[in-house]
Amino acid sequence: MAARMPRPGRAPHLPARNEARGQRRSRTRSRVRRGPRRTAPVTAALTAAVLAAAPLAVATSARADAPARTSASHGRDPRLMRLIGSMTLRQKVAQLFVVQIYGTSADTTNPADVAANRSLYGVDNAAQLIARDQPGGIIYYGNNVTDPHQLAAFSNGIQRAARAAGHGIPATVAIDQEGGIVARVGPPATQQPGAMALAAGRRTADARALARITGAELRAIGVNQDYAPDADVNVNPVNPVIGVRSFGSDPALVSRMVTAQLAGYRAANVTATPKHFPGHGDADTDSHTGVPVIKHTRAQWEAVDLPPFRAAIAAGADSIMTGHLVVPSLDPSGDPATLSRPIVTGILRDRLHYRGVVITDALDMQGVRDKYGDDRVPVLALEAGVDTLLKPPAGKFATQLDAVVNAVRSGELTEDRIDQSVYRVLELKQRRGLFRDPFADESRVDRVVGTPQHLATARRATDRTTTLVKNDPQPGGDRLPLRPGPRSVYVTGWGTATTATLATEIGRYGATAEAHDTGLSPSPATIAAAVAAARTHDLTVVTTNKAWDTSTEPGHNGPGQADLVKALIATGKPVVVLAVRDAYDINAFPAAPAYLATYSYTADALRAAAATLFGANRPQGRLPVDIPAADHPDRILYPFGHGLAYPRH
Repeated sequence: MAARMPRPGRAPHLPARNEARGQRRSRTRSRVRRGPRRTAPVTAALTAAVLAAAPLAVATSARADAPARTSASHGRDPRLMRLIGSMTLRQKVAQLFVVQIYGTSADTTNPADVAANRSLYGVDNAAQLIARDQPGGIIYYGNNVTDPHQLAAFSNGIQRAARAAGHGIPATVAIDQEGGIVARVGPPATQQPGAMALAAGRRTADARALARITGAELRAIGVNQDYAPDADVNVNPVNPVIGVRSFGSDPALVSRMVTAQLAGYRAANVTATPKHFPGHGDADTDSHTGVPVIKHTRAQWEAVDLPPFRAAIAAGADSIMTGHLVVPSLDPSGDPATLSRPIVTGILRDRLHYRGVVITDALDMQGVRDKYGDDRVPVLALEAGVDTLLKPPAGKFATQLDAVVNAVRSGELTEDRIDQSVYRVLELKQRRGLFRDPFADESRVDRVVGTPQHLATARRATDRTTTLVKNDPQPGGDRLPLRPGPRSVYVTGWGTATTATLATEIGRYGATAEAHDTGLSPSPATIAAAVAAARTHDLTVVTTNKAWDTSTEPGHNGPGQADLVKALIATGKPVVVLAVRDAYDINAFPAAPAYLATYSYTADALRAAAATLFGANRPQGRLPVDIPAADHPDRILYPFGHGLAYPRH
């Protein structure tokens, strides 16, 4: 399917503007700033005491109308300036990095984790890395997570190591906890439905409440920054990396949901990070593996991609993440946005007046490594105007740290430029209260994480997201909802856990359900076995995951899921399709008689879907995107805002 722009009325087409052509990157090389000889480093205890004694007034935003920061100290907190002045160049540069680590504790001795950390950094664990290099932060991934208590202890170990190292500057502890399909911390923590699901529910109150809950639970386990929400406007149905991570294809809807989530995170005292500036929603390449080129004109970018970021800045976003994507209409140089001074400084800083922390997407992604070497990437990112460098490639942290230090010593970067970013990073840590108390209260984890009240809020919100897209008569004349009671149901399609969970939930309504996972790319033999099993049941419920991706190229799903659904329909037995990721799947099998979209496969989403099948939950979701025809992308099968309801009796 070709890339598709939103329909008229949701993303107005602006008249084309005369754009400057042939803009070239301007990199000025300046001499290293000469200044007074640095004072002796202050101790960690003194740093904490000085900053805690008279804490900054808690600022809730870095608003667009704030005065521009300059290399001068005017308007800056003198305590932070003294702290920066006492740091060595290497310590300051290290504060700009957020790195990954292996293990489930700061002092892990697990042989596999130690071996991985030695390969990356030449140290055994996080505590040793922080003691030696003093990076500004640590990012958690799924392999760092066992349970909330373990994460709280891990976070406290990181902060103890940071307090003992160098100047005792607290660490940023970050995570990708978007909700839905991207959640590093699973149950018993409360699970958000995900962005597109929340947008299907259309309730900004739900988006705000769930961000506050997620933020509170993250803070309870020692995480102080979440790389969420996604502010991309997903106008490309074949976007391989964003999709349901976006709130949808309507810039106004995305803007409302993003600002609601920012308010929720702020209420929990967690730094939210709208991403991926200047907009990843019309990509047809995954920036993890390639370089997306966004072909929007400047007018299209301003109408479609810009509004959520402009709204986020007006709402006081403390941090914004760049995307590794090329946007020729904004910078014709071919540099990805992360390395583009016209985009980061020219647009984000100068035009939009953003004064918060700008963080890169992960630097191990191919989208930022394709054009320059790993030693050049962090230098060019800082020249472009970013502040924080996320996740250097495996084994390249020392290379990138040294590259920035050497760029200052050679005069390519000034130390003033480094100081500007260090100040923003430290000021944000101060705003989060980390200098006063960076630690999680491990005794309170159970009183905050996954509480009955939090879980109930998530369940209610999820119930409002299930979208009934199609509900034609089945063989025999019946439509949804099903009547509860004895029947034989075959649950098949993508996902071992997904099909098993759905079968269990269907069983709550008196049915006998059998689960069978057929995977992302079922073979003809697998399809034949599923069809044979379906013939022995009264009803088949089939789950799909990116079934629209029928390409046979490497890395794609292929036509197997679509072929499975078509073969099941051909049995003449009733079939219900449940899209547990992208709502677009029905364009691969438009003859499906009944089709629901859940936008994720969390336990709550599957519970709500089963309840909807049997009428215990009324479908309330409305499509946050258009669903185009697969063979004619300009023809819309189901428009933005579509969603069926059950008749009221």
